[in-house]
Amino acid sequence: MKHSQSKSVFDYYGKPSFGKALPLSFQHILAMIMGAVTPPLIVAGVAGANAQETMMLVQVALLFSGISTLLQLYPIGRLGAGVPTIFGVGFAYVPSLIAIGTVYGVPGILGAQIAGGVAMIVVGIFIKQIRHLFPPVVAGTVVLVIGLSLYDIAIKYMAGSGNVAAEGFGSGQNWLVGLTTLAVVLCCSQFAKGYLRLAAIICGILVGYAMAFSFGMVDFTRLHEAPWVMVPTPFALGIEFHASAVISMVVICIVNSVQTIGDLSATTVGGMNRELKDKELSGGLLGNGFCTLVGSIFGALPTASFSQNVGIVAMTKVISRYVLGIAAAFLILAGLLPKFGAAMTTIPYPVLGGATIIVFGMITMTGIQLLVKDELSSRNITIVALSVAMAMGINAVPEAIAQLPDTARMLIGSPVIVAASVAFTLNMLLPKKSLQDEAREREQIEREMNGDEAPATPYQNRQIKAEAGN
Repeated sequence: MKHSQSKSVFDYYGKPSFGKALPLSFQHILAMIMGAVTPPLIVAGVAGANAQETMMLVQVALLFSGISTLLQLYPIGRLGAGVPTIFGVGFAYVPSLIAIGTVYGVPGILGAQIAGGVAMIVVGIFIKQIRHLFPPVVAGTVVLVIGLSLYDIAIKYMAGSGNVAAEGFGSGQNWLVGLTTLAVVLCCSQFAKGYLRLAAIICGILVGYAMAFSFGMVDFTRLHEAPWVMVPTPFALGIEFHASAVISMVVICIVNSVQTIGDLSATTVGGMNRELKDKELSGGLLGNGFCTLVGSIFGALPTASFSQNVGIVAMTKVISRYVLGIAAAFLILAGLLPKFGAAMTTIPYPVLGGATIIVFGMITMTGIQLLVKDELSSRNITIVALSVAMAMGINAVPEAIAQLPDTARMLIGSPVIVAASVAFTLNMLLPKKSLQDEAREREQIEREMNGDEAPATPYQNRQIKAEAGN
């Protein structure tokens, strides 16, 4: 199918000039690159990887983040969603990866990941038949919790680090840089005109980076240590299969598919003002499963949709796949040229936090947009309320599940998984009642309380007239 070649950044097939597209692309890169780099660093630490293996995990993560994104933007056959989205090595898997890596090391993770990728592909193949099990009340709840669960990350970043025990965490200098970055993003997005408004995030990052540099907060150590070129080698980190690791990974990959459903739905609703199509959803899940499967051979950890980039799309309405494709190309470049990737990770945490906290808020609002597509009946409100309460409550008190088995902690420890599981289960179990059904029930209760001789209610009168007309 041929598409007219527009230059609009608001057209999925639009191809603006490279000069206009580049800053918009870097917004996406800078918003997600620390999220893509951090999981392999964490896994390397718990799995006892040496310096060379750690560098390999990081670089392959960047490489497959770019490949996975390109596949989603430019589908091959049934692989890829064909919507403006960024995929990459995801944080959602980290608790499971830590549990597996602690016992079986990196080879155990990569072996289990092969089975997880196959599980994602199976979900993608049959998603059309089971999509009715994930109506807006379920998908919207998941997206809402995704946004809510990211706030603490943004606040930690603004305070200085992802680790509250880090030196200088919460200092006034960190907050000054973070709030200044946020102020620039907010001012550009609300008061600037034209192109500057679309590039609000990159403007905030540039100002915040300059301020952080003047304060001596920019660390170039990783840049100096990184080699110039790295070529991934199949099976370089080894692959092992262990039953418990495979089961844990399959479960987490299937459940995290619900997050992909939520993110893809949020992208089309928030950025394209329409519902997600079955073909797009299936392609997104199949593409993600394929990249997770192939990535394990080269040492890349499981990929997932990046919610912060969904927020950028919803905030700016820039949906040109050319813009996001440039971001994917730079991620691939960063994966092959470690110096380049290391340069992008020199951005201090307060700058990243200030630039992304408003983006996380946009994800929450997109979740609300999805929710109101369904009736706000008592049934649906109950599903959302209990799902959010359980997810965020457990997330706030991790000690509450400390005595559970490792596998259970891996699953329940993720607020997104808790929300998805509770919302899905309640949607299956609770009687499906519309607002009209609930109104009819209340009138029935009122009649019973007032006795049989109670005067007919307005609803009863309408029913009597309708029956008389027949």
